[in-house]
Amino acid sequence: MKAESLYLLVTMIATVSIIMAGLTMAIGTIAPSLGEGKSVAQALSSLAQQPDAASTITRTLFVGLAFIESVAIYCFVISLILLFANPFWNYAIAAIEKVGG
Repeated sequence: MKAESLYLLVTMIATVSIIMAGLTMAIGTIAPSLGEGKSVAQALSSLAQQPDAASTITRTLFVGLAFIESVAIYCFVISLILLFANPFWNYAIAAIEKVGG
């Protein structure tokens, strides 16, 4: 491979990594935000109907919100891996060093 095509490969890897990290965060946070909104609305409705069970409903709500939020955190971790620990960088760097560019 020529050095110019390898530099194009590096540019393409960087561009695709940035776009995929953005899409991962955009799509990966839609479902958790909708789920959190629905669960909070349902918890408020339950609290209005049965105020005596407020502590149980609140505790269950917070545990559920923690599980829902973990999906968004996983998407964040995946996007950080794509940006900073991308395994394709090693291939591109090894190819450039092999050519001597």
